[in-house]
Amino acid sequence: MIKRISNVGLLCLYGVVALLLQGCGLFGGRGEADDQGELIGVQGREGWYPLTPYGMVTIPAGTFHMGQADEDVASTQNNFNKQVTISEFYMDDSEITNNEYRQFVNALLEDSVSNLGEELIYSTYYPDTTVWMRDFSHHLGDPMLAYYYSHPAYDDYPVVGVNWEAARYFSKWRTNHLNEYRAGQGEFNMPAFRLPSEAEWEYAARGGRDMAKYPWGGPYITTTRGCLMANFKPGRGNYYNDGYAYTSPAYQFYPNQYGLYDMAGNVAEWCEDAYNPAAVPLVWDLNPTYFDESEPRKVVRGGSWKDISYYLQTGTRTYEHKDSTRSYVGFRCVMDYLGRSGAF
Repeated sequence: MIKRISNVGLLCLYGVVALLLQGCGLFGGRGEADDQGELIGVQGREGWYPLTPYGMVTIPAGTFHMGQADEDVASTQNNFNKQVTISEFYMDDSEITNNEYRQFVNALLEDSVSNLGEELIYSTYYPDTTVWMRDFSHHLGDPMLAYYYSHPAYDDYPVVGVNWEAARYFSKWRTNHLNEYRAGQGEFNMPAFRLPSEAEWEYAARGGRDMAKYPWGGPYITTTRGCLMANFKPGRGNYYNDGYAYTSPAYQFYPNQYGLYDMAGNVAEWCEDAYNPAAVPLVWDLNPTYFDESEPRKVVRGGSWKDISYYLQTGTRTYEHKDSTRSYVGFRCVMDYLGRSGAF
């Protein structure tokens, strides 16, 4: 009887010691809570709540027929139809404006730790204003050269004269700028800003309308009242019929169904993809992107203020060399959406 009582007392003593050790996180549990031997994951982590970045809209996931949405007038045969799926992402609702890009340039000039140096910044990332004279022969481009980027009258107009590399570096800076602030607030980093893939761009431009010829649907380029739907060149030498001889400010024409402005006209836009006329059959059918570091040509989409309506079509593919700066090419950014798509 005495031996039995002693054993019971000893067991109780072991139990008390075990509880004390668990409380110290020395054995059993994970230093946070008693998991009772179960796999419960690390407790106490903050949840993730999707946050739409300022100036962006959410593009829901979906499947569409990428490719020519009308007759291939130029006989390019570079965009045959292919059904692809696109994951959800965020996209700037308008093209990056002069004043937004100025924030980037000023930050580079003020940031002594960037080690870029003023000469490199001005030669590589500052908008090339000479495009207004170089792009067109026998054209009075001096006023645009002098005022388009520097004067506040053009603050809300899309930035031009920015090459593909500079657009990508802007995206990197924008990522760091946002996440440095979030880190100071004790918040998780947001995904990186980047240029859209060609497939993402085309999918977003169609605004949920599969095979849409234009971002507004189509097939016409005017409203029922005869008003043009975008800033482009509707006729030979007729640049002003849409109300603007050159570019127009952001948000001047109707957005598409996703809330995106100027996905046709105003300025064409850089995409991430290298250009290959046979890219469509080569890429995968889930989030396709054509990468080729040795290819200097990069995809440009959407048409511009100086283009005819053919280049405004959602299925028309064009390109520029990545080191080219043009008075009719700008860009906008996208960001990956983390978590389950809101479309489901």
